[in-house]
Amino acid sequence: MDYQRVFAQAIDRLHAEGRYRVFIDILRNKGNFPNARCFAGHNGPKPITVWCSNDYLAMGQHPKVIAAMEEALHDVGAGSGGTRNIGGNTHYHVDLEQELADLHGKEGALLFTSGYVSNEATLATLAKVLPGCIIFSDELNHASMIAGIRNSGCEKRVFRHNDLVHLEELLAAEDPDTPKLIAFESVYSMDGDVAPIAAICDLADTYNALTYCDEVHAVGMYGARGGGISERDQVADRITIIEGTLGKAFGVMGGYIACDDQIIDVIRSYAPGFIFTTSLSPVLVAGVLASVRHLKASCVEREGQQAAAAMLKALFAEAGLPVMPSTTHIVPLLVGDPVKAKKISDILLAEYGVYVQPINYPTVPRGTERLRFTPGPSHTEAMMRELTGALTEIWDRMALRVAA
Repeated sequence: MDYQRVFAQAIDRLHAEGRYRVFIDILRNKGNFPNARCFAGHNGPKPITVWCSNDYLAMGQHPKVIAAMEEALHDVGAGSGGTRNIGGNTHYHVDLEQELADLHGKEGALLFTSGYVSNEATLATLAKVLPGCIIFSDELNHASMIAGIRNSGCEKRVFRHNDLVHLEELLAAEDPDTPKLIAFESVYSMDGDVAPIAAICDLADTYNALTYCDEVHAVGMYGARGGGISERDQVADRITIIEGTLGKAFGVMGGYIACDDQIIDVIRSYAPGFIFTTSLSPVLVAGVLASVRHLKASCVEREGQQAAAAMLKALFAEAGLPVMPSTTHIVPLLVGDPVKAKKISDILLAEYGVYVQPINYPTVPRGTERLRFTPGPSHTEAMMRELTGALTEIWDRMALRVAA
């Protein structure tokens, strides 16, 4: 076996399809987001504006968050020292889990090292504990949810995206006594649409199913205290397990689930992804703790972000750019071709100092490649107008406009 040839062919396929991924080399400017410095292809740092960060509210730059992390660093040091079972369970972890449980109105919460791990570990463990469990999964669920379902070894039923009729058909076809779990997201991050949570919970009640809602793109962003779409729509109490991230709107790192204490105890006792991994550094946990507490009390960041998203959508539409419909903070601009999406991204960075990453397959279906903008409270109207002008020029240069 010529191993190197196989590896080279695998990478060559990505280049041929136009979806080879290049990671940008940047440093953010503390306290001055969305401004950053780009080092790729330059002799020194070049100023750029970041338009695709999942630090939606710039909480990773917030003075309270940075101060809390600095205080923790000088108080307890850098690392956690081990797994939660072996030295890695600090008072910071305990406090944050209590805050997250309170955020969602649940009995308890459990921290993981990332949102990916929280999804994979929880879904895989739940289905293994429930004998004969069938998971009903939205077709657009995140890769981490798909991995958890696959690793559980249980049967699964995939329902069409947000299609309640199809979901009910699948539920009704199973034995009423079979354990069932409906897994879905609240905000789907590539299209920016929202799940009909209340209606899904109605079906769960009818067919005696548990519900698992991934709120990673909604926690901190929606609801009076940042509890997500489930808080905004007043349905959090109807969801069995709410999963979230600490690396997007909360601006730091980590993932979690919030639910009743018994399920928490099962996951922390059986999930390898929790048991056998070093816990989050207390420095990171301290930062998240400050962020969660701030966003529970402050709506300024959420309101600023929503206003920025609405303005950018309006500017794109007025300029005749193919902005995709979205009812949330996600602003996707359809390109429909991986090579062109990458070229637009490259031109924006090289000529305009604008950083937005192209989104290609398998993150989105082939033919729906796009640029995904996430304007936040720190993006000004002037920045948005400059961005719109740059995109308009590139669209004309590349003859991308479709005749009406």
